[in-house]
Amino acid sequence: MGRAVRGQDGDEGVRPGGGPARARTGLALAGGSAISGLLAYVFFATATRALGPDDAAPMSVLWTWWAFASAALTFPIQHWVARTAAAHGEPAVRAALPRVAAVAAGLAVLSVVASWLLREDLFRLDGWEFPALAGAVTASAALLGLVRGVLSARRRFGALAANLVAENAIRCLVAAGLAWTGDRAPAAYGVALLAGYVVCLARPSALRLARASGDAGGVSPGSTSATAFLAGAGAGQLIGQGVLTGGAVVLALAGGTAAQVTSLFAALALFRAPYTLGVGMVAPLTGWFTRLVVARDVGRLRAVTTGLIAAAIAGGAVAAAIGWWLGGDLVEALFGDGVRLTDRQNALVALGSAFAIATLIATVVALAHGRPAALIRAWLIALLPGIAWFVGAGGEPLDATCAAFAIVEAVAFVVLAWEIRRANAHLATGAA
Repeated sequence: MGRAVRGQDGDEGVRPGGGPARARTGLALAGGSAISGLLAYVFFATATRALGPDDAAPMSVLWTWWAFASAALTFPIQHWVARTAAAHGEPAVRAALPRVAAVAAGLAVLSVVASWLLREDLFRLDGWEFPALAGAVTASAALLGLVRGVLSARRRFGALAANLVAENAIRCLVAAGLAWTGDRAPAAYGVALLAGYVVCLARPSALRLARASGDAGGVSPGSTSATAFLAGAGAGQLIGQGVLTGGAVVLALAGGTAAQVTSLFAALALFRAPYTLGVGMVAPLTGWFTRLVVARDVGRLRAVTTGLIAAAIAGGAVAAAIGWWLGGDLVEALFGDGVRLTDRQNALVALGSAFAIATLIATVVALAHGRPAALIRAWLIALLPGIAWFVGAGGEPLDATCAAFAIVEAVAFVVLAWEIRRANAHLATGAA
């Protein structure tokens, strides 16, 4: 059995296997993720209702930008910090921060320039406000990843759960204030979205990293540079996020009807809800898996891999069954009459979403091994059969889109599982 441990700042964390303490950690992170996700939709709904469908268009684009910045920067930086601190100590994170900051600053500047050049196509506006907001969101997403990574590394999971909730709660409060005062400026609601990043300042200790540590000297198995780690993890997460959320866009471009696009968007939103919870809940796993890698505990890593594969197969079967028998009624009940896919289509979307959860955990294991490039390989390989099916299937575009989604998610998991088994084998033989 594991035992409860104390983080550097005194908050209680837990090792996997820690019984009630671990359960409390999981519940806190699950609750924080769920509430944060709900508040995110409340914020967007408030902005859309206040601005109207036309004026809310630039906010929709900035919202999408925020989602991809979170995937490309917040998630990778959070897990890089947690892994590096577990393997080498906080001083190693501190030493690499200038390079990470330079990369984030460069991406923020690039975001400003690119969105300025494309401002009329992206935002349907000619001003500078939204390009500036895009750059600020990019930089802030990186800072948020640092804060959440430090909280994860110190096992301050209660504080991390509060951070998840507070980010979108602040946005809702600011947007509600704007709506109450009758503000109809789209950029004002863009500032409301940016205001959520104020949570980075709520825990000043998370911005102060240790200068010396007894764990800072060694090099862990699978060690890789900060920039290489973030490049691989960021690119992999971007592709994965595109696959997970982009089905409705693909269907629209393929000639799907408006009703079909709406129905697919709704089904994807419903069935990826467990994935949204998982993004917050996997925070404790990074440090644990990394400590197993550093200790070369191949037996437990192999057991994790075997269990993950079995869970993915069983979970996929259960999800497909739920999608087939209940998916249509659930989607229609939540999103309105006529918003409905066929039983087969719901089963495919549910199956792909279940594999997305397994792939998320496999991603954390691969990052703990220090193999971010494996993410890019997995997604690029997985895209090939998905694209081939989509192009060659013929028939209804909606059927092809649902099947391609399930294929890509399943193949990505299979490839990542193979990469992890390969990393375990290298670890067993002493290879880096």
